[in-house]
Amino acid sequence: MLNISPTILIEEISKLIRSLLNRKALRPNSILNKVLKVAALVIVKDLAETASYYFASGIILKSLKEFITIVLHKEEKKDYSLLGSYRPIALKNTLVKVLEKHVANIISKATEKYRLLP
Repeated sequence: MLNISPTILIEEISKLIRSLLNRKALRPNSILNKVLKVAALVIVKDLAETASYYFASGIILKSLKEFITIVLHKEEKKDYSLLGSYRPIALKNTLVKVLEKHVANIISKATEKYRLLP
């Protein structure tokens, strides 16, 4: 069994926010990545404490589960009446993207540490 701490360090959440790409579509919570990066200088401590609380309690807010799906047509398809000519894109909440990156890092480190993949 993996012993994973629910605590997210301020330095880690700062690093994750800085790694977000600036030129991305507006998310359901209407927070641009570029704006979050600037605001993070002031709110990063509160974000880390709040995220740690929710990880420890196992609570996922309904608003964090919401996303918008848009459909884009693939370039140079001959017949756009076929479903394969389109691809769905999910626009997730900006803060969810940060938390997902944190969880992905934990899984990646555990995979390497315990050699779970060949």
